[in-house]
Amino acid sequence: MPRSTPTLRRRRLSAELKRLRQEACVEVETAAEALGCSTDKIHWIERAGWTKPRWRDVRDLLDTYGVAGDDPIRDELITLAKEGGQKDWWTPYSRMLSKKYTAYIGLEAEASEILTFQPLIMPGLLQTDDYARELISSGAAELSAEEVEKRVTVRAERRKILYGEDPTRLWAVVYEAALRCPVGGPEVMRAQLERLIELAQMPGITVQVLPFEAGPHPGLFGPFTLLSFPEGDPDAAYIETIGGELLLEEPAEVDPYRQVFRRLNVKALPPEATITLLSEEAART
Repeated sequence: MPRSTPTLRRRRLSAELKRLRQEACVEVETAAEALGCSTDKIHWIERAGWTKPRWRDVRDLLDTYGVAGDDPIRDELITLAKEGGQKDWWTPYSRMLSKKYTAYIGLEAEASEILTFQPLIMPGLLQTDDYARELISSGAAELSAEEVEKRVTVRAERRKILYGEDPTRLWAVVYEAALRCPVGGPEVMRAQLERLIELAQMPGITVQVLPFEAGPHPGLFGPFTLLSFPEGDPDAAYIETIGGELLLEEPAEVDPYRQVFRRLNVKALPPEATITLLSEEAART
């Protein structure tokens, strides 16, 4: 899987266009007039790289913001716009995936570190295909068998970031309830626990179980994932709900999740004790 995705290039482009507009003191309405579009389009262009702005639109916006032709950043941003228009590997599945989810996949593929907390299920990147298939088929949306298999394929592709020459670092805290929920029956759960034990011993992957005996904890409100990036790109937080996904990128929105993860890390079992607990649970399953 490429370590520089069109999604991340679009994200960098969005951040730079927003910064340049604000530095030039240009209102969103003025930018929209320059493109002959709605203000919604400008907001989408500036939000997390969720859309693919045409390079001509980027050129016209830069004109509006007073970025001259001899300014190096002008060519850089136009190039980013052209590269950001390339297709992502998940493009064949994009019709069945939400815009925020596909934006998240692109950011996940480029992240240098992922921190995730899951209170009820195994983290997506650590799931076996059989476990993922059971979860997806029993989810809130009613899906055909073909749609389920396509989503399982997407999840399998996502896991590739954990392998290779430059794998993404992953730190997962899993509440003990996720070990007790019999997804797919004993065989599926046993295989899932064994996979978790195997992955927890890989370099760059840390798994901790938060036991019931830890009592009340700051993760009771639900699951979340934090993404960190190289080259100074801002962190992001991703939260899935029945009503849709949230992709947060403002530091004031992301920082509370990082603080919660630190507290969960302290309450959870150390990695060695976690592997022991997982082994015992696998033997009982």
